[in-house]
Amino acid sequence: MYPLRVSHRLLITLFVSQSLMSAAQISILTLHSIAAGILGGSDAAAGMPTTVVTFSQSMMAYVMGIIMGRYGRRMGMCTAYGFAFLGAVLGMISVLHGNFPLLLISSVGMGIARSGSHMSRFVVGEMFPAAKRAQMIGRIVFAGTIGAIFGPALIEPGSRLARFLSLELQPQPFLAHTELALAITPASALTQQLTTGPWVMASFLLGISFLITFFLLRPEPALVAEQYFEAPQQDTGAKSKHALRQLLRLPNVQLAILAMLISQTVMSTLMTITPWHMHLADHSNAQVSLVIGAHVLGMFGLSPLTGYLIDRYGRVTMMVVAALMLIASTIIAPLSTQLPYLVAGLFLLGLGWNFGYVAGSSMLADALSGPERTRVAGFNDMLVAFCAGLGTLSSGFLFGLGGFLFVSAGGGALALLLLALIRTLTMRQLSLKQA
Repeated sequence: MYPLRVSHRLLITLFVSQSLMSAAQISILTLHSIAAGILGGSDAAAGMPTTVVTFSQSMMAYVMGIIMGRYGRRMGMCTAYGFAFLGAVLGMISVLHGNFPLLLISSVGMGIARSGSHMSRFVVGEMFPAAKRAQMIGRIVFAGTIGAIFGPALIEPGSRLARFLSLELQPQPFLAHTELALAITPASALTQQLTTGPWVMASFLLGISFLITFFLLRPEPALVAEQYFEAPQQDTGAKSKHALRQLLRLPNVQLAILAMLISQTVMSTLMTITPWHMHLADHSNAQVSLVIGAHVLGMFGLSPLTGYLIDRYGRVTMMVVAALMLIASTIIAPLSTQLPYLVAGLFLLGLGWNFGYVAGSSMLADALSGPERTRVAGFNDMLVAFCAGLGTLSSGFLFGLGGFLFVSAGGGALALLLLALIRTLTMRQLSLKQA
């Protein structure tokens, strides 16, 4: 038996490493679509790196779940941070030399990293009793607040660090794109010099995350979690002898996955194209950073409170709140290109994602016994990331067809679908209990 203070110490270790990971990711995300739009020379190219990140995450999520189940949570997290470091280094080289294909390759490394880092919520959840599970998941999700606060702000310090290390780029690498870019983007897009700063700073932060996890995430979290294995809410999913398809037939498992899937897809689709939308409206990098910062603050900043509310009022109730917030965000964000509308809309988009994601994660953890969690969690993250990838892949094309309003309308329709699914699957769950 491990005392509860061991679980809290491991939580702190994961919180610190995830905070650094989040700050690194958000600093890159702030300029990712702008870099891709300039290097790739089209609206569609602006969304491609995020799409590659998402699909790479999807393809590796189930594998990462197997790795964590077989070799331990610590080795799984170290693998994630190792790929994140590699992706940041390759991204820096791609921007430095104006190489769009290399930017996509670097996105693969970041995607693999996300497949592991997102599993941290299940690693934390299983180390605590079920009654506190949502609160603890909320706390690790709160680590993303560090990214919301410091990620966008790392661009300028990162640029100074890049200049100090002689890794800053010059405008010349983009001259080859001038004729193509002038045909599809405002001239102001060519006068803004990109910076390797986010990628340089991310490499430094991710290296620290790897070292913290490798040396301090001890004892193995899976060993600590064994004492909290409990019978799940439904016996049909309790034992490891059941195949994955049998577990996926459980209404609670279906609702948990669909809540995360739709929340992630709506959020990713709108968030991915917003910097490019603002760039074309002649917003500055500082204004883009403000909007993305507000969005990520909504995603992570209130996580301890949302975890408490989910434990207090129930998973299903807060899923309904999530869907309503996502709908509101898709109405407010496209009303105007003025900053207040974008800040409010993207903040609600992030907060709606938070409610849906934490509630879905908690419900999935509740529905399964300990031995099943990493396997089903990996499949869940694979499916969620794949569908979110479809959303980000379509965001640039939808934007080219009908602008930001068209993208927002698609997100709103998905959020309405979530409301209908919550009602249907909740009724199905009640019918099973009464049978």
